[in-house]
Amino acid sequence: MQLNVLIADKLSSKTVSDLEVMGARVRVEPDLSADDLPAAIGDAEVLVVRSTRVTEATIEAAPNLALVIRAGAGVNTIDMDAASRRGIAVANCPGKNTAAVAELTIGLLIAADRRIAAATADLLGGRWRKKEYQRAHGLRGRTLAVIGFGAIGQAVAARARGLGMHVRVWSRSLTHERAEEMEVEYAATPHDAVRGADAVTVHLAVTPETTGFVNAEFFGAMSPGAIFVNTSRGEIVEEAALRNAIAERGIRACADVYQDEPGGGDALFERTDLIAQLAAATPHIGASTDEASEAIACEVVRIARSYVETGKPTNAVNLRARSEEDVSLVVRHYNHVGVLAGVLDELRNSGINVEEMENTIFSGGTTASCTLKLDTAPDEESLQRIRTGEYVIQVALK
Repeated sequence: MQLNVLIADKLSSKTVSDLEVMGARVRVEPDLSADDLPAAIGDAEVLVVRSTRVTEATIEAAPNLALVIRAGAGVNTIDMDAASRRGIAVANCPGKNTAAVAELTIGLLIAADRRIAAATADLLGGRWRKKEYQRAHGLRGRTLAVIGFGAIGQAVAARARGLGMHVRVWSRSLTHERAEEMEVEYAATPHDAVRGADAVTVHLAVTPETTGFVNAEFFGAMSPGAIFVNTSRGEIVEEAALRNAIAERGIRACADVYQDEPGGGDALFERTDLIAQLAAATPHIGASTDEASEAIACEVVRIARSYVETGKPTNAVNLRARSEEDVSLVVRHYNHVGVLAGVLDELRNSGINVEEMENTIFSGGTTASCTLKLDTAPDEESLQRIRTGEYVIQVALK
């Protein structure tokens, strides 16, 4: 049966060609908005998005949808609860845009220090203000505080060190030993990291704990006149606190991400009052380089291929983590019709739910081994009935 794929964002043409080589039927509708998507989803089994939001309305309107692939790292634009309720897997492409986002972060940092945007605006207005713009601190020997030390935070730190900057890092997972290994300074708290720093850059995923993470208290710990760069997510920063920090403490802020961003394309962005206060700003283009696009295209195809070949997409982020109470029942058996049906009937009669199942056939096709993850362990009587089943070789609990 042919795989139906809807790509609802602008992606590399390599994504389409490679999916078609797999035998998929691909529809490309890059101008769809979140509101348009429910009517356009049709019979798509796989939905690929980048910036377009996937709402509950889209999920409810898609009877065949089994997989949503976010062509990027975060999944905050997808209604994860609605997808999980319908048994729809959500997968992402982490780490494929690391270099692109790190490069833009450093670009914004330099732009803020050298006031490139303001100097360009003056030149476009016919004003030659060399004396004004030749005054800059420079980055060599300055301290950069990195908040969040995942792949992107680490890439930014490496590039900053290449510019001769001293890098200080806070991350929940960072240890003194890891900091020493990465040649960065360890900070015990976010405020310890930003205090006295010449520049601060934030690289956190959006969670309930990180929403509004950069607030008035955070900005209050920063040095007056320091540079602040956000290329992670707009929800990380409290905008009222940011505005006050710019106006009252002279913070030179740069951003690639904002709260309430348009869905994509050439939509109007009615936030010019905020943009006017920033030292440099870009329209959420951090992940948008040819190198990143090609890497993401390959990852989207890899996820789709794993779904087609195994029924299990790689990088699925809404699968339940296995608890310590889960039990594995391993049944070695002769490869005959009805063996596993008998095992499943016994488990059902015992009120035991099978949460995962994998059957492996051995060379020659005579025997097999089936592993079933159960929500509770069968009692000894149930096990004995399974053991005495026709064509069962051996049964064990793990």
